[in-house]
Amino acid sequence: QVQLVESGGGLVQAGGSLRLSCTASGSIFSINAMAWYRQAPGEQRELVARLTTSGSTNYADSVKGRFTISRDNAKNTVYLQMSSLKPEDTAVYYCAADIWTHSWKRDDYWGQGTQVTVSS
Repeated sequence: QVQLVESGGGLVQAGGSLRLSCTASGSIFSINAMAWYRQAPGEQRELVARLTTSGSTNYADSVKGRFTISRDNAKNTVYLQMSSLKPEDTAVYYCAADIWTHSWKRDDYWGQGTQVTVSS
């Protein structure tokens, strides 16, 4: 089984910073990509940032220039450095990973989510 565990969420003031971490563990052969999504109350889940193992990235327009996704491949860990936080960044942030658990089996996995609240 594969588990994704997020940490680093919390309450911060507008303009502040947080760094989220997500570590994948379990029966992992290869990780194709890891990503961060978020979901605010009453809103659809949106992609915040995505990073392939090879280093290709994608960011939502709303976070470009403020958020940075990075990884430590040896630790199967992805980070989301969030700076210049705004109240509209308030959401539950979810880690996701596209993982090969065997040479013939590839699936998407999700973490439990971590709450980020930005006060004005």
